[in-house]
Formats: sequence, C-alpha cells, structure tokens
Amino acid sequence: MANLAKFNDMVAEFAERADFLTVYIAEAHASDGWSFRNNIKIRKHQTLEDRLAAAKILANSSLSRPLLVDTMDDVANRKYGAWPERLYILLEGRVMYKSMPGPHGYYVHQVRDWLEKYL
Repeated sequence: MANLAKFNDMVAEFAERADFLTVYIAEAHASDGWSFRNNIKIRKHQTLEDRLAAAKILANSSLSRPLLVDTMDDVANRKYGAWPERLYILLEGRVMYKSMPGPHGYYVHQVRDWLEKYL
C-alpha cells in the first residue's frame, strides 16, 4: 500500500471508534510478472500457501491491524474490485465509502474525512 504510513496514522487516530483490517489479495507486483526494481521478491501465488507466505511478509511489516487473506479464486477481490488496492468503509454490512483503485486513485484523507464526519 503506497500510503501505508498515512493509513497507519489514521488507524491509530480512530482505533477507539472503528475497526480496521486489510485483505491481502493477488500480488500486484509479482517478481515473475509486472514488478518494480527494489521491490520485495514475491512470485505469483500458485497455491494458498504461497499467498499466506506473502501475506506474512506484509503482516511482519508495519501493519497495525488484522490481516485477512483472499482465497485462491479471489472471492474478495472479485466482489470488491480491490485490485491492486482499494479502500472501503463498511457500516453494518453496507458499503458507505468506496475509493477509486489505488495507489493513485484514492486518498487516505477522504477516509479520514468520512470517519470524522460520521463517527
């Protein structure tokens, strides 16, 4: 997540009023696909074990919230259009906010603004 530091700051600020989680989906920049230099070497997931191992790398970074892992048939990704990354606010099972796809289509401050207004 390109805006991880900003997002973690928001999580800390609203932790008493909201629950936050991350769903790890298919790797957007797999080393054997469309990758960047100096990126963590994560190959395309062939098995759930591959995906869990990759998710563990993220969980061991500066992630400050629960991490869920999508199934290999990408149920969460397909239902939420999450690839490569996207921010949502859910309230009582309803989508209240849906960002544009990231990392360049969403702004953490929009989520913060919504939380400040409604929580």
